[in-house]
Amino acid sequence: MSRVKLLGQNIKKYREEKGLRQIDIAVALGFSEEYVCRIERGQKYISLRKLFQLTDILQIDFNKLTNFR
Repeated sequence: MSRVKLLGQNIKKYREEKGLRQIDIAVALGFSEEYVCRIERGQKYISLRKLFQLTDILQIDFNKLTNFR
């Protein structure tokens, strides 16, 4: 499985653990809800800057989000 897809799965996992909806993440990052959905499915890329913002929103460590094991 590609790292982009694994990253998307991690984003979804931690978003759901925090009780956040895709629209919550979308608004915070300035994305559409559809774009967040595609990121979580591994169909779209997220910039490093936005990824750091996402770790702040989810209140998790960057390394935890990018752990693919």
